[in-house]
Amino acid sequence: MIRIGILGAGTMAAVHAAAYARMSDIEVVGVFGRTPGRARAVAATCGASPVDGADALIRAPDLDAIDICLPSALHPAFAISALQHGKHVLCETPMALSLAEAESMRDAARQAGRLLQVGLLMRSVDAYAHVKAAAESGRHGRLLGLSAWRLGSYLHPNAPDHKTHYGDPTTELMTFDFDVALWLMGRPARLQALGGGTVTALLGYADGGQATIMASGLMPPGSPFTVGFRALFERAVFRLETTFDQIPPRSAFTVATVDAAATAVALTPRDPYDVELRHFIDCIVGSGDLALLDADRAIEALHLSLATQRALADGQPVIL
Repeated sequence: MIRIGILGAGTMAAVHAAAYARMSDIEVVGVFGRTPGRARAVAATCGASPVDGADALIRAPDLDAIDICLPSALHPAFAISALQHGKHVLCETPMALSLAEAESMRDAARQAGRLLQVGLLMRSVDAYAHVKAAAESGRHGRLLGLSAWRLGSYLHPNAPDHKTHYGDPTTELMTFDFDVALWLMGRPARLQALGGGTVTALLGYADGGQATIMASGLMPPGSPFTVGFRALFERAVFRLETTFDQIPPRSAFTVATVDAAATAVALTPRDPYDVELRHFIDCIVGSGDLALLDADRAIEALHLSLATQRALADGQPVIL
């Protein structure tokens, strides 16, 4: 039995708690949240106890792992403390807001001999994994380009959660899709960017490939959060559109080829959080692929987020 503590009591913590509750080999021992009532609600989801302070979980001698779902700016301090106290750590994306902090987290894991995994969720979403498999197989030819988008309203002045939980779109939103671009296409050679509350980054590759990553926090509050991508191969194009206006969200995933019009891609539905957190547990017990959600992958994605900030500030492309 793997014993886990959750730090955080927001929506993501509740999602993680529910996923752990579906795993027979996991016991969530406690939940810490800065709002006691919300911590009690999350704890009830998985049969855990709310705790008054994060240290009660971080220092608990019989706990195996800490799952961090706190705001991004708080990740480094809590992750490093947990690692130094002998806990494995799963941290939500972005893992940190600066490269120095992210690298300090990774170094703390190495020094402690403990696992630091990051919630690079798109790698656990079936549609993204399907395109990854297609790229590796070469059955549709070379992957020529990727367009990905992530559109929300949290920066809109009329949004109910206006700037409450999230920061700059380059880190809070784009990091996920930068990771997808790195996973599918490798490291780009250059990056240029335009925008503000809505940001577009263009990644250029040495082989002529390109990826366009867009994120917005300025959608009208009546517009639901939407994510998606278009992956263009030599002989096919995949398109995903996911709209978070219900639970589970509505998703349409299609492929069009040189021989056939666009049709739905049939996938066995899986909750990506179940897949991601199961992977974390498998890595703890030694049966998972450590590289998939490794901290170094998250650092590479953060590097592109910060390069986007530099490109916006300087008005010049960044050579990577």
